[in-house]
Amino acid sequence: MILTQVTAAETEINPLVPHVPEIILGVIVIAILFVGVAKFIVPNFEKAYADRTAAIEGGIENANAKQAEADTKLAQLEAQLADARHEAARIREQAREEGAAIKAEMRLEAQAEAERIITAGKAQIEAERQAAASSLKTEVGSLATGLAGRIVGESLDDDERASRVVERFLADLEAGVH
Repeated sequence: MILTQVTAAETEINPLVPHVPEIILGVIVIAILFVGVAKFIVPNFEKAYADRTAAIEGGIENANAKQAEADTKLAQLEAQLADARHEAARIREQAREEGAAIKAEMRLEAQAEAERIITAGKAQIEAERQAAASSLKTEVGSLATGLAGRIVGESLDDDERASRVVERFLADLEAGVH
């Protein structure tokens, strides 16, 4: 009985000790899994990694190219803006100069017109003064002739005589005034 107990104890499986067929089967399954992962899964991961790296590098290169192009266009636009500002300043200066020239020309024309008006006015005044003097001489002559005829007592209807009397009278008046 004791012997049967020892043999039974020896034939019982110890859960702490691994069985050799299980170890061999586990190593074979792990080796198959390793080969399958290395042959089918790892290349797909490597390909996806390479594709993603190429896409990122291509995106960076594309972004750098776009940035360089944008910088070039910005420089061109800034140059065009500077040219436009210079052109606007030149046009403003030209407009100022033309305005000053037009102003000076109009001033000269106004002065010439004023001088023409003054000259015409003086000529008109002189003509009116001469007409008034002539009219006055005629009136003074007829009054003087009439008065002289009364004073002398004889008629001075003779034009030649009347003319001499009027001229003498006016000469006496002018001599007295001066």
